[in-house]
Amino acid sequence: MASPTSGDVLPTGSRIFTSVPDVFFIPEFVIGGLVWILVASTRIEPDNPLGWVMFVSVFCFVVTTLWFFIFLCGANQGSVWPSLDVGYHFVAVVFYLSASVALAYITIQVRPTGPVQFEVLKNYRLEISAVVMSYVATLLYFLHAIFSAIRWKSS
Repeated sequence: MASPTSGDVLPTGSRIFTSVPDVFFIPEFVIGGLVWILVASTRIEPDNPLGWVMFVSVFCFVVTTLWFFIFLCGANQGSVWPSLDVGYHFVAVVFYLSASVALAYITIQVRPTGPVQFEVLKNYRLEISAVVMSYVATLLYFLHAIFSAIRWKSS
Protein backbone atom coordinates (compact mmCIF):
# COMPACT_ATOMS: atom_id res chain seq x y z
CA MET A 1 0.00 0.00 0.00
CA ALA A 2 0.97 3.64 -0.20
CA SER A 3 3.30 4.88 2.48
CA PRO A 4 2.74 8.37 3.90
CA THR A 5 6.49 9.00 4.06
CA SER A 6 7.39 7.83 0.56
CA GLY A 7 4.85 9.99 -1.28
CA ASP A 8 3.84 7.08 -3.50
CA VAL A 9 0.17 7.10 -4.38
CA LEU A 10 0.12 3.69 -6.06
CA PRO A 11 2.64 0.84 -6.05
CA THR A 12 5.16 0.63 -8.86
CA GLY A 13 7.58 -1.94 -10.20
CA SER A 14 7.55 -5.36 -8.60
CA ARG A 15 5.41 -4.10 -5.69
CA ILE A 16 2.33 -4.45 -7.92
CA PHE A 17 2.70 -8.22 -7.60
CA THR A 18 2.18 -7.98 -3.83
CA SER A 19 -0.41 -5.22 -3.41
CA VAL A 20 -4.00 -6.34 -3.08
CA PRO A 21 -5.90 -4.75 -5.96
CA ASP A 22 -2.96 -4.92 -8.35
CA VAL A 23 -2.39 -8.64 -7.86
CA PHE A 24 -5.54 -9.13 -9.98
CA PHE A 25 -3.79 -7.85 -13.15
CA ILE A 26 -2.38 -11.23 -14.18
CA PRO A 27 -5.63 -13.23 -13.60
CA GLU A 28 -7.62 -10.53 -15.44
CA PHE A 29 -5.16 -10.75 -18.30
CA VAL A 30 -5.26 -14.56 -18.48
CA ILE A 31 -9.03 -15.02 -18.01
CA GLY A 32 -9.81 -12.14 -20.40
CA GLY A 33 -7.56 -13.75 -22.98
CA LEU A 34 -9.38 -17.05 -22.50
CA VAL A 35 -12.73 -15.35 -23.08
CA TRP A 36 -11.36 -13.83 -26.27
CA ILE A 37 -9.99 -17.17 -27.49
CA LEU A 38 -13.08 -19.21 -26.58
CA VAL A 39 -15.51 -16.78 -28.21
CA ALA A 40 -13.34 -16.56 -31.31
CA SER A 41 -13.30 -20.36 -31.63
CA THR A 42 -17.08 -20.85 -31.53
CA ARG A 43 -19.63 -20.62 -34.32
CA ILE A 44 -22.83 -19.03 -33.10
CA GLU A 45 -25.64 -17.27 -34.90
CA PRO A 46 -26.44 -14.37 -34.54
CA ASP A 47 -23.04 -12.72 -34.69
CA ASN A 48 -24.10 -9.33 -33.32
CA PRO A 49 -24.05 -10.10 -29.57
CA LEU A 50 -20.78 -11.96 -30.04
CA GLY A 51 -19.35 -8.86 -31.67
CA TRP A 52 -20.01 -7.00 -28.41
CA VAL A 53 -18.43 -9.82 -26.39
CA MET A 54 -15.36 -9.79 -28.64
CA PHE A 55 -15.09 -6.00 -28.39
CA VAL A 56 -15.29 -6.12 -24.59
CA SER A 57 -12.78 -8.94 -24.21
CA VAL A 58 -10.26 -7.43 -26.65
CA PHE A 59 -10.73 -3.89 -25.27
CA CYS A 60 -10.26 -5.00 -21.66
CA PHE A 61 -7.36 -7.28 -22.61
CA VAL A 62 -5.50 -4.44 -24.34
CA VAL A 63 -6.29 -1.75 -21.77
CA THR A 64 -5.44 -4.05 -18.84
CA THR A 65 -2.13 -4.85 -20.51
CA LEU A 66 -1.39 -1.14 -20.97
CA TRP A 67 -2.56 -0.41 -17.42
CA PHE A 68 -0.26 -3.17 -16.10
CA PHE A 69 2.77 -1.75 -17.92
CA ILE A 70 1.96 1.78 -16.73
CA PHE A 71 1.96 0.48 -13.15
CA LEU A 72 5.06 -1.65 -13.75
CA CYS A 73 7.05 1.29 -15.17
CA GLY A 74 5.96 3.65 -12.39
CA ALA A 75 4.16 6.18 -14.58
CA ASN A 76 1.18 6.10 -12.20
CA GLN A 77 2.53 8.51 -9.57
CA GLY A 78 0.03 11.34 -9.68
CA SER A 79 -2.96 12.25 -7.59
CA VAL A 80 -5.37 11.44 -10.44
CA TRP A 81 -4.25 7.81 -10.91
CA PRO A 82 -6.18 6.23 -8.02
CA SER A 83 -9.46 7.64 -9.36
CA LEU A 84 -8.56 6.59 -12.91
CA ASP A 85 -7.86 3.09 -11.60
CA VAL A 86 -11.30 2.89 -9.98
CA GLY A 87 -12.98 4.39 -13.05
CA TYR A 88 -11.38 2.02 -15.53
CA HIS A 89 -12.16 -1.08 -13.48
CA PHE A 90 -15.75 0.06 -12.92
CA VAL A 91 -16.19 0.49 -16.70
CA ALA A 92 -14.61 -2.94 -17.25
CA VAL A 93 -17.08 -4.49 -14.77
CA VAL A 94 -20.07 -2.93 -16.52
CA PHE A 95 -18.77 -3.96 -19.95
CA TYR A 96 -17.96 -7.52 -18.91
CA LEU A 97 -21.25 -7.97 -17.06
CA SER A 98 -23.23 -6.87 -20.12
CA ALA A 99 -21.13 -9.11 -22.37
CA SER A 100 -21.50 -12.06 -19.99
CA VAL A 101 -25.28 -11.73 -19.88
CA ALA A 102 -25.49 -11.48 -23.68
CA LEU A 103 -23.18 -14.46 -24.12
CA ALA A 104 -25.14 -16.57 -21.62
CA TYR A 105 -28.43 -15.67 -23.32
CA ILE A 106 -27.13 -16.63 -26.77
CA THR A 107 -25.65 -19.85 -25.38
CA ILE A 108 -28.99 -20.82 -23.86
CA GLN A 109 -30.76 -20.03 -27.14
CA VAL A 110 -28.50 -22.31 -29.22
CA ARG A 111 -28.60 -25.23 -26.76
CA PRO A 112 -28.65 -28.48 -28.74
CA THR A 113 -31.58 -30.82 -28.16
CA GLY A 114 -31.96 -34.46 -29.01
CA PRO A 115 -29.20 -36.48 -30.65
CA VAL A 116 -26.42 -34.17 -31.76
CA GLN A 117 -23.24 -34.49 -33.75
CA PHE A 118 -19.89 -34.38 -31.99
CA GLU A 119 -18.96 -31.04 -33.59
CA VAL A 120 -22.17 -29.38 -32.36
CA LEU A 121 -21.61 -30.67 -28.83
CA LYS A 122 -17.96 -29.56 -28.88
CA ASN A 123 -19.00 -26.08 -30.01
CA TYR A 124 -21.66 -25.88 -27.28
CA ARG A 125 -19.11 -26.84 -24.62
CA LEU A 126 -16.79 -24.11 -25.88
CA GLU A 127 -19.66 -21.64 -25.58
CA ILE A 128 -20.35 -22.73 -22.00
CA SER A 129 -16.65 -22.36 -21.18
CA ALA A 130 -16.68 -18.86 -22.63
CA VAL A 131 -19.69 -17.95 -20.47
CA VAL A 132 -18.02 -19.26 -17.31
CA MET A 133 -14.74 -17.48 -18.07
CA SER A 134 -16.62 -14.28 -18.87
CA TYR A 135 -18.32 -14.31 -15.47
CA VAL A 136 -14.98 -15.10 -13.77
CA ALA A 137 -13.44 -12.10 -15.56
CA THR A 138 -16.38 -9.98 -14.40
CA LEU A 139 -15.75 -11.09 -10.82
CA LEU A 140 -12.02 -10.34 -11.05
CA TYR A 141 -12.64 -6.85 -12.44
CA PHE A 142 -15.31 -6.28 -9.75
CA LEU A 143 -12.91 -7.25 -6.96
CA HIS A 144 -10.21 -5.06 -8.48
CA ALA A 145 -12.65 -2.13 -8.66
CA ILE A 146 -13.75 -2.58 -5.02
CA PHE A 147 -10.21 -2.82 -3.66
CA SER A 148 -9.12 0.10 -5.86
CA ALA A 149 -11.98 2.18 -4.48
CA ILE A 150 -10.94 1.32 -0.93
CA ARG A 151 -7.36 2.34 -1.75
CA TRP A 152 -8.58 5.53 -3.41
CA LYS A 153 -10.64 6.51 -0.37
CA SER A 154 -7.77 5.80 2.03
CA SER A 155 -5.24 7.86 0.05
